[in-house]
Amino acid sequence: MKCLPTDSGPVVPTTRLVAFFERVQEAALVAFGPKNFDPKLYVDMSLKFNLSTTEATFEKLPRSSNGSVSASDLNGFIRSYLSGPEEDLVYAEPPDYVPAPEGFLPAVESAEMRDWALTVHSLWRNLSRRVADGVFDRPDFHTLLPLPKPVMIPGSRFREVYYWDSYWVIRGLLASKMYETAKGIVNNLISLIDEFGYVLNGARAYYTNRSQPPLLSSMIYEIYKVTDDKDLIKKSLPALLKEHNFWNSGVHSVTIIDAQGHNCTLSRYYAMWNQPRPESSTIDKETASKLSNDPQKQHVYRELASAAESGWDFSTRWMRDPSDLTTTAATSIIPVDLNSFVLKMELDIAFFANVTGDAITATKFLEFAQARKEAMNSILWNAEMGQWLDYWISSDTACKDDHTWKASNQNRNLYASNFIPLWIELFNSDGALVAKVMQSLKSSGLIRAVGIATSLTNSGQQWDFPNGWAPIQHMIVEGLVRSGMKEARSLAEEIAVIWIRTNYLAYKKSGAMHEKYDVEKCGEFGGGGEYIPQTGFGWSNGVVLAFLEEFGWPQDLRIDCQ
Repeated sequence: MKCLPTDSGPVVPTTRLVAFFERVQEAALVAFGPKNFDPKLYVDMSLKFNLSTTEATFEKLPRSSNGSVSASDLNGFIRSYLSGPEEDLVYAEPPDYVPAPEGFLPAVESAEMRDWALTVHSLWRNLSRRVADGVFDRPDFHTLLPLPKPVMIPGSRFREVYYWDSYWVIRGLLASKMYETAKGIVNNLISLIDEFGYVLNGARAYYTNRSQPPLLSSMIYEIYKVTDDKDLIKKSLPALLKEHNFWNSGVHSVTIIDAQGHNCTLSRYYAMWNQPRPESSTIDKETASKLSNDPQKQHVYRELASAAESGWDFSTRWMRDPSDLTTTAATSIIPVDLNSFVLKMELDIAFFANVTGDAITATKFLEFAQARKEAMNSILWNAEMGQWLDYWISSDTACKDDHTWKASNQNRNLYASNFIPLWIELFNSDGALVAKVMQSLKSSGLIRAVGIATSLTNSGQQWDFPNGWAPIQHMIVEGLVRSGMKEARSLAEEIAVIWIRTNYLAYKKSGAMHEKYDVEKCGEFGGGGEYIPQTGFGWSNGVVLAFLEEFGWPQDLRIDCQ
């Protein structure tokens, strides 16, 4: 008989303020209707008066027989008692921004491409903010967290710092020679570890229940490569050790017995939350509304939040039934990309420990990295396909997780994440392995007209076909380049060129950089998911600049789509 899901696991308590804003969000959906409704707007607001006064006034608003507040009454309340999200962050001129940095993209020979690259570079000014003084003065009035240094926001509705976005923002800032701004981003993320023990999904009170793909060590490594800043390394190491512990203990850690009977310990996403995500509360309630009881709903809420922790929110990758979001089961999956990121963290910590003269820590983390590499090869690698595959630790019929490896538990569907281990030195330094994986990538069907598709399933979710995302392009391209193999670099350059072209044409058509792109159509941005397409856009800008730094752009190479 099929086992009905129930929820278990840790829950980080919410705040009274967040809970109140969720009630405003719900009232707004009823009052204003679903058209162009963005639930995140309401939890990003702040108070003009203390919470008790504001709540009491909200309670006294006239209500109809079904308990709803009219649009005019709610508008009046919001105007009088709440401030808009844009007031929490104020413009901050980056101190290291110059319009044309010395040594900027020396291999870009085309004047037209250089002009556009300088335009993309100039967007850092548009995205630069600092936390407003009012947030520091009255943090209890705001869901925005008071970060010490200026920030780079992704853009549009994403008005706060996000964890994994920051890696590609930093790669772009380094191409733009904006080293101090890049270090400021890292210092902000370290401050979150100091306070919470891990980097939050984003710098909001409602994101304390989950993290995001752990790329802080990679940010620090890239900054160190160009600045040789040993003080940054010394400051970062204690925080990175805490973060490593977060991903390798408690609910995030899973041990599986492999085919040879060895214990293999790997990591998974697991949000500390079993309610609707506050920033999407009305959407999550709608998703769960067809479920019959509270334990099932709590289970789905945790799974949705765990999928959000992965950065891939949402995708058929996490779903047992690709047509049903309530079958999301991210906590039952050992993800290829997460374990690649934790392996990278282990290699980085070992490198940083060597820089600071701590040979004991360096040796220990190299051993951790080697053990994780072997575990990934035992549990996730599929030699027949030439890819690493996500691994299901439970079926939808089992009442408990099965921790003995079975080949049938590997997810054989094609996702771009199956190729992310190429980004890691322990894998891309093996020429025979790279040749095999590269052949698999070329025949996978994921490389489309203008980039790498996230999956081959057109589900309407944003982390599925036909969307392509800047971070995925970058990790796979950079992994191929790092292999040092001529054929791999050639494929990497082909992907980078078509990705730059589609970004360029979309910019020329719309005047904006976009969060995601349609890899079937040159110059078209992507769609799907639970919010309208966003512009700005931090990681897209960063990847274009990183690609142009790596490959340049010859004078005679066409910029338009061929």
